[in-house]
Amino acid sequence: MRLTQEALADSLNIKQAAVSKMERRSDMYVSTLRKMVEAMGGRLQIIAVVPNGKVGINQFGKIRRPEKEQKELETVRA
Repeated sequence: MRLTQEALADSLNIKQAAVSKMERRSDMYVSTLRKMVEAMGGRLQIIAVVPNGKVGINQFGKIRRPEKEQKELETVRA
């Protein structure tokens, strides 16, 4: 996307170091990934590929953030 970590951090209202940390994670919340993709101007789609085709996964809509994730985001913003 030719977007710097600093520019993405500004879009997410977090520090550049937090973006770097998120990029290195092997696991993250779907909502965190969605926010990153949306900040880059995209839209996140999750598709399961099964033997007889593809299935869109839609239950990851905008929902209330779990307390653990809220604490994670607050730590990232600090």
